[in-house]
Amino acid sequence: MAEAGLADVFVDDITLPASDGYMLAATLFLPRRTRRHSILINSATAVPRKIYRGFATYLASRGCVVLTYDYRGIGGSRPKTPPTKSLAGFKASMANWATLDVTSAVTLMRGRYKGLPLAAVGHSFGGQAIGLLPNNDMITRSLLVSAQAGHWGLMTPPENYRVYLMLAFLGRPITRLLGYMPGKLGLGQDLPKGVFLQWTDWVMNERYYYDDPDLKALANYRQYKAPLRALSFTDDPWATRPMVELLCSGFTATRPEILSIAPKDVGASKIGPSATNFARRSGKTAPTG
Repeated sequence: MAEAGLADVFVDDITLPASDGYMLAATLFLPRRTRRHSILINSATAVPRKIYRGFATYLASRGCVVLTYDYRGIGGSRPKTPPTKSLAGFKASMANWATLDVTSAVTLMRGRYKGLPLAAVGHSFGGQAIGLLPNNDMITRSLLVSAQAGHWGLMTPPENYRVYLMLAFLGRPITRLLGYMPGKLGLGQDLPKGVFLQWTDWVMNERYYYDDPDLKALANYRQYKAPLRALSFTDDPWATRPMVELLCSGFTATRPEILSIAPKDVGASKIGPSATNFARRSGKTAPTG
């Protein structure tokens, strides 16, 4: 269903087939006038695409074709019929999100808008996914926002201990018992069992998913050669500068630029780890270059 956004932006809700045919809910934001760029927004873990609506509309008003979408099991891409409506028994992993869902979004944007350069904005997991994509060489530049190799020990104390206890001693048992991770325990939205358990395994590894011997998609890092900028916020305990640096270390075929931003740098008293902070603020401050 299409609807009007700003006067110079057309907003169209579509469905996007993932690489294995699973249908993902997505939204296109289309400038009514000149189109100069195409941009793919990859969401953070358990964050629905609607959170980025203001940011996407802003970018479209500046001449960018923008796509937002929900990973399988999240938001509009959650199963809608029993027995998997509750996510119990729903099969998905974080690796699936990258190699099946994000990959298909890149393919769609390059296929539809061949004449436009394609930039990717990756928020948290959305940035982690870029190195794993088999087609990440189709991306012409990337912006990572609070994207990190999320080992719990690199988080800011005491948040690191809280996260460890929540994942290991609360999240894992409940997820195995219910067949999914309830979002009301602090993650925002429900997560499929496979997504949560794989993520927890990575968080416990000293080098996050770089220490996962079964993650074959790590080989795709070496083909990404485009410019990459990573933003780290000094008061974000979930994405500290060392964690951002660790993630960026995998991009060996390019030279990532890492910027540390303090709240005072943007006239704020606090930025913090909230997923919504990025989406709510960026519509006013985001660059388009």
